[in-house]
Amino acid sequence: MIDQKNNIELSIVIPCLDEAETIEICIKKAKKFLLTNNISGEIVVGDNGSKDGSIEIIEKNGARLVHINKKGYGAALMGAIEASRGKFIIMGDADDSYDFSNLMPYILKLREGYDLVMGNRFKGGIKKGAMPFLHKYLGNPVLSFIGRLFFKIKIRDFHCGLRGFRKDSIKKLELRTTGMEFASEMVVKSSIFKLKITEVPTILSKDGRSRPPHLRTWRDGWRHLKFLLMYSPKWLFFYPGMFFFLLSTLFFILISINPIHAKELTFDLHTLTYCGAGIILSYQILSFSFLSRIYAINQGLIPVEKKFLNIFNFFNLEKGLLAGIFIFILGFLSSLNLFMDWRQEGYGNINDLNVSFRVLIPSVVMIIVGIQTIFLSFLSSIIGTIQNIKFLDE
Repeated sequence: MIDQKNNIELSIVIPCLDEAETIEICIKKAKKFLLTNNISGEIVVGDNGSKDGSIEIIEKNGARLVHINKKGYGAALMGAIEASRGKFIIMGDADDSYDFSNLMPYILKLREGYDLVMGNRFKGGIKKGAMPFLHKYLGNPVLSFIGRLFFKIKIRDFHCGLRGFRKDSIKKLELRTTGMEFASEMVVKSSIFKLKITEVPTILSKDGRSRPPHLRTWRDGWRHLKFLLMYSPKWLFFYPGMFFFLLSTLFFILISINPIHAKELTFDLHTLTYCGAGIILSYQILSFSFLSRIYAINQGLIPVEKKFLNIFNFFNLEKGLLAGIFIFILGFLSSLNLFMDWRQEGYGNINDLNVSFRVLIPSVVMIIVGIQTIFLSFLSSIIGTIQNIKFLDE
């Protein structure tokens, strides 16, 4: 029942780049699974420019071959997924590290209504030599933990290469990354768009190739981490920005009133200056959080939430301008008062620099923050036309 063109339930998708040593056994295992379980399906191989005879082996074994010109793991998968005809898709690597003859746990979960079914190699078992030490005890656990923390996903193995999903559900996510970070993008966006996700135990075996894998530990690890940060403005910008803003503001206010003495240490004007710089810098970081979220929504990278839309509509251009002008005027009037005092001194040396700088530094901070608020209001209005977008909680 593999060759039926209509009413195909499952497409088994395999990315390929010079996998002549193992692609045949993967195709044979996939065929055996379809026949043994009487599943209407197909095997689709997305070839990324193989030159070692892989193409001939694919054609000889009766799998559908899709030529993908754009390089990259993600590009090969996206091309093959687009060409597939199945209601469900199970994707897996072509190195024989995953058992294509044992895919029923994925099918059962998909039939239950799950949109994405992830494999969990740490539950299923990692055979000796199947995963490098750094990947097993550092890379995968750390990146998976960050993913769970940032996106509130209960998946324990973010980067398992064997996973199943509903084609129509994943297609709505408009996945874009072409490299190894494609694996993270699928999980992250599935969570952001509230797809139904689960995982099943999966055994990882040592791959059957004699050559090194395409995966590069540090390069691809950084690409995964970079993707997780870019898709989480809260953790990249908002939380660090808010922490430093509150901390800087607290000490700024306290030192503005009186120096802080701690045994032999005295925190005074120098610390006040750094706290003022901290307020300005953290305010910029918070601005980046707001702007990046607006941009991501308008680009379709993340859905819009009603609570964010309410905040965006409340802090409109006019209110932002008024707030910025008000803060600027406070700083300007404070500076003007200092100038008048200096004028009374005949523009000479200021007698009490300590008192003067306790006014000068807050004045400068307010002037800068006021100007930033004015231009932030304009920029957010320029890039922030949020309309005709489906709400996340509808």
